[in-house]
Amino acid sequence: AMKLQSPQFQELFTPGLRSVAELFEKKNYELRIAGGAVRDLLSGMTPQDIDFATTATPAEMKEMFTSAGVRLINNKGEKHGTITARLHEQNFEITTLRIDVVTDGRHAEVEFTTDWEKDAERRDLTVNSMFLGLDGMLYDFFNGYEDLKTKKIRFVGKASERIQEDYLRILRYFRFYGRIAEKPGDHEPSTLQAIRENAKGLAGISGERIWVELKKILLGNHINHLVQLMYELDIAQYIGLPLDGDLEEFARVTKNIQNLCPKPMTVLTSLFKLKDDVTNLDLRLKISKEEKNLGLFLVKHRQELTKAMGPEPLRPYQDFIMDSREANTNSKICELLKYQGEEHLLREMQQWTVPSFPVSGHDIRKMGVSSGKEIGTALQQLREEWKKSGYHMDKEELLSCLKKL
Repeated sequence: AMKLQSPQFQELFTPGLRSVAELFEKKNYELRIAGGAVRDLLSGMTPQDIDFATTATPAEMKEMFTSAGVRLINNKGEKHGTITARLHEQNFEITTLRIDVVTDGRHAEVEFTTDWEKDAERRDLTVNSMFLGLDGMLYDFFNGYEDLKTKKIRFVGKASERIQEDYLRILRYFRFYGRIAEKPGDHEPSTLQAIRENAKGLAGISGERIWVELKKILLGNHINHLVQLMYELDIAQYIGLPLDGDLEEFARVTKNIQNLCPKPMTVLTSLFKLKDDVTNLDLRLKISKEEKNLGLFLVKHRQELTKAMGPEPLRPYQDFIMDSREANTNSKICELLKYQGEEHLLREMQQWTVPSFPVSGHDIRKMGVSSGKEIGTALQQLREEWKKSGYHMDKEELLSCLKKL
């Protein structure tokens, strides 16, 4: 048996967790860390959030916490068996062990159990199906630790059964593959077969849930491989991707942006040939307005807005920002530079502050121009001069220019 005693594990023992552990121990209920947090701890990482599993039923937990004067946070998890307790400024989400009785590929009805192996059996992937006792003892019914060490992503039990319980697990498989697997193409043929046979089930999953997973896939490793696979296994059409996605452009752009931390939408847009592809993605996945606008912007400008030859390669981008009437053009341009793989231009761009035009209507009025229309025209002419100078001319130079005009 394996016993974990890493510094990351020790750090979890806050005053809050110690109090929770004490309450459970007093009542002889078992409490263990579950799922993703165990995977992270075994990989030497500090988990972002920790889920706990227990043999106590929700009713037993409520009774125990209430009589100890612990505040419960009312959330909707209770019918799935989850209670959230707040101790020492920290929330603890604790779920009763359970068995899925019936599922429709999206939601499950559950029945509580005290059998740890039965609970592990209904989890999606072996690396997510482990438990860790508060003494550091690992409970691993499906070889998850071995798979984690050899960087293998496998479903618990039969892939097709796990997928039919919740079709979103197809995308979770891809996401964890991109996070854990060492090289592309290291899949069990039977797993890919199960995914192909069940791909259609994704049509019934809500766009919001799909988009959450897809974004995480786009920020992981092996994205080019995984998206190609989505097309090969006939998944793309069910998750809002264009039937004839531009896989060549996608391969090129995913190479360009390897170390540039692009937004997920920037990566995805390289699959799109037309504006309609962005609109269709939005119809299926309900992406945010900002994401949609970024996609449309990239499709529209990726070809013709490119660096200038000569000493000022950034000028076209800077001019575009200066002429734009929109607020976040700057960040869109940075995403465009990532898309184009212009690493050092991106760095320059990030250091550039948008200069503000030094002349106001007030200055022109002081020079004796009184009609509003003429002031407007004068400002426009000076803006043009200022732009030609690379935004370097100051107020004095611009106003003396006006005298000449």
